[in-house]
Amino acid sequence: MQWSTRSGETAVAAAAAAVLALTAVLVDPVGRLLVGVAAGVLLVVVARDLVLRPRLRTDAVGVTVRTVGGSRTVPWPALRVRVRATRRLGTRTRTLELEDSRDDAVLLVLGRRDLGTDPELVAAALHRTGPATIG
Repeated sequence: MQWSTRSGETAVAAAAAAVLALTAVLVDPVGRLLVGVAAGVLLVVVARDLVLRPRLRTDAVGVTVRTVGGSRTVPWPALRVRVRATRRLGTRTRTLELEDSRDDAVLLVLGRRDLGTDPELVAAALHRTGPATIG
């Protein structure tokens, strides 16, 4: 199984970046800078979405997460899966936390946008797929 950002969201971000880039030509110099920076940020987000596909993948060995720094594979026996719900600015968000029990420094946190679906559903799928040792 694998999860990644929805293609539609990436396409909308690319279209918005194109519209902002075209708008930058029509505004004053200060506005051109601000709108141009916004278009650049969106292009970086689009590039990240395309390069990091699939974001999360499972296989017989374990779970592999693609990050900007490279891929990280956590074997099934060492994997701890948890969904954390937080409330910020009046909005409730859930994130999927993948922890490597062999290395305290490894905590991979993925949100709904990264996974393309609700983190609760991904956690349930990981619990069904992996061995009973997932905690």
